[in-house]
Amino acid sequence: MSNHPDAAAKTLDTNEFIKGLWKENPVFIQVLGMCPTLAVTNSVINAITMGLATSFVLIMSNLLVSSLRHVIPKQVRIATYILIIASFVTVADYVIQAVSLDVYKSLGAFIALIVVNCIILGRAEAFASKNSVGNSLLDALGMGVGFTFALLCLGGVREIMGNGTFLGYHVLSAHYQPWIIMILPGGGFFTLGAWLLLFNYLRKRKEKISMQ
Repeated sequence: MSNHPDAAAKTLDTNEFIKGLWKENPVFIQVLGMCPTLAVTNSVINAITMGLATSFVLIMSNLLVSSLRHVIPKQVRIATYILIIASFVTVADYVIQAVSLDVYKSLGAFIALIVVNCIILGRAEAFASKNSVGNSLLDALGMGVGFTFALLCLGGVREIMGNGTFLGYHVLSAHYQPWIIMILPGGGFFTLGAWLLLFNYLRKRKEKISMQ
């Protein structure tokens, strides 16, 4: 067995991926990234696009920060992380603009605000800068999927109840009277509160069962 201090860090740990889905979900457990969570989840397509864009930036920045963790001086690490993140946000911004101008206009300034998303900077500082490239990739994938899942949960509920549609397709009766408030800012708070209540209940129930 190797006694090298980095030997354990080089071992891939699948728990780093799983934790982002449930145990440390960035939205439902850590309650991070609330600005895009509440602002862009008035439709499923907006939620998915923001989730994928954030995941892309998170994955690429984690990989680069982890790869350069022994090279970046500690004194300028935060500024370097922001520069790396901003570079990948610019790529995501241009890609979204090229693929769908309508979605790009719907998301507006929130694409650029990915730069200051505390999830991405937090993972770079707390995890990628201290762990191997492999584990940093798993961590970013888990957090990205968890974040996208959370946005999809909110976007699905808000679009169905606010428009009677899912991805633009009608899923409710033509007689359904849409709850307009669900696609307004207030609806984001109501929906988020309901999901947080559900996740906290499930987490407490799981802890109670494991103690028995």
